[in-house]
Amino acid sequence: MPEIFTYGFMQRAFIAGAIIGVICPAIGVFIVLRRLSMIGDTLSHVALAGVAAGMLGSIYPIYSALAFSIAAALGIEKLRQEFKDYAELSIAIMLSAGIGLATIFISMGKSNSSIFSYLFGSITLVNLQDIRTVAILGLIIMVSLIFLYRSLFYITFDEEAARLAGVPIKRVSLYFNILVAMTIAVSMRIVGILLVSSMMVVPVAAGMQVAKSFKQTMIYSVLFGLVAVLMGLFISFYWDLAPGGTIVLSGIFILISTLLFKNIKLKVTANHIKATA
Repeated sequence: MPEIFTYGFMQRAFIAGAIIGVICPAIGVFIVLRRLSMIGDTLSHVALAGVAAGMLGSIYPIYSALAFSIAAALGIEKLRQEFKDYAELSIAIMLSAGIGLATIFISMGKSNSSIFSYLFGSITLVNLQDIRTVAILGLIIMVSLIFLYRSLFYITFDEEAARLAGVPIKRVSLYFNILVAMTIAVSMRIVGILLVSSMMVVPVAAGMQVAKSFKQTMIYSVLFGLVAVLMGLFISFYWDLAPGGTIVLSGIFILISTLLFKNIKLKVTANHIKATA
């Protein structure tokens, strides 16, 4: 057995990381295609306020972050109804509220060093309670995505057709925002609050470079997300670096590799066409 797997905290980190590597890109595919990339950043900042509030009130930070994020997801949907012609305002308003609350709660606390581990992720602090929480919420998220797959697919590509087909767009969109909030709360222990939205976007961007259909995009995105997490955890352990940064940069490396692969393939195809013309 490799040395890295002889440590209990690394075993827990890899279990949690594998779950995160699946759910973040799976949620991210719908976020990217619906052009809602900023919602991840918004809910992550609100989650930071939840973590700080949890530490002030001696509450398990993931639970408080989950509560704050879900409340923000509900708030975004409500504000979108109020500002129908300027829907992006709802995200900007909630982002501002999250940053403001986070700043106040952090200034009131005395354990800013603990906040740091949630900002950028920590593999040494992942405990059994974290694993149980990640596993339960991760299962809920994946089962929900499977159950809502067809409705989300319709809404993503043609909202008007989905409405005509009888899809309850408002309820599905609201529940989807809650799933995003849950994903952020689940992922922040490993990836970190400030970087978790990247895990929802970067693997999907890489998957879109090589996929030829929606299902392939989903499969490649999850695959690249898993590889990025596992690669990042190895680098983090052996080089003693923050796991969030190494995971995200591993994802960026995969994205650059897929871009190069795509360009090389296009050039080879073009040369082949010229040679046979």
